[in-house]
Amino acid sequence: MGIKLDYNKKKVTAGYKTIYLRNDIIEAIDKIAEENNTSFNNIIVNMVEYCLKENFNNN
Repeated sequence: MGIKLDYNKKKVTAGYKTIYLRNDIIEAIDKIAEENNTSFNNIIVNMVEYCLKENFNNN
């Protein structure tokens, strides 16, 4: 099953981290965000949550 993006995430208490990504990755994520009328950050959070769920909850 593929990732299902949640475009209307509720605000929660959160921290701040800086990450460095290749420009081609940034451009691809920006395109996904624009096509889905959401933020770059929301796409990243959804992708990370999906990967964590898929890879660490199956033990």
